[in-house]
Amino acid sequence: MFKAVITVALLLLSQAAWAHQLKAAITTVLFNERTNNLEVMHRFYLHDSEHAIQHLYNKNADLMQDDVTQTQFARYVEGQFKLQTLSGEPLNLHSVGHQIEGKFFWVYQEIEIPKKVKGFRMSHGALRELWPSQVNMVNIEGKGEIKTLTFSGEDQWLSTELSK
Repeated sequence: MFKAVITVALLLLSQAAWAHQLKAAITTVLFNERTNNLEVMHRFYLHDSEHAIQHLYNKNADLMQDDVTQTQFARYVEGQFKLQTLSGEPLNLHSVGHQIEGKFFWVYQEIEIPKKVKGFRMSHGALRELWPSQVNMVNIEGKGEIKTLTFSGEDQWLSTELSK
């Protein structure tokens, strides 16, 4: 019985350690018909964000307590996310803000919903130059069925058409 308990405990610990190594971020691109804006919400694990900002800018950076560091990380994320129409026309997103909420760091952007948009091309390189295993998933919501783009490996630009 004791061996079984130890085995289960070790399995759980190894899974927790593996899950901690998983590098992932989720972005939602939302068609908000009420405001007529395309809202972009990036969600990063705070722990990953802290390590990234220390590696990218300053090993003593304090993302939790320093507003300047938070703004610096938000600008980094905004610079790593590019959005275009399917024909390649850039959609220049505007910064709305950022916040820490629980174990996540959020970055918000928006732009007026483009006229007659049929789909998007996008690039999402945040943290991928630091960690090759980083996966950035983008969900496009509010215009038919949810579309998902997953940036991993060597992905630079991905495209999707929207539901009619």
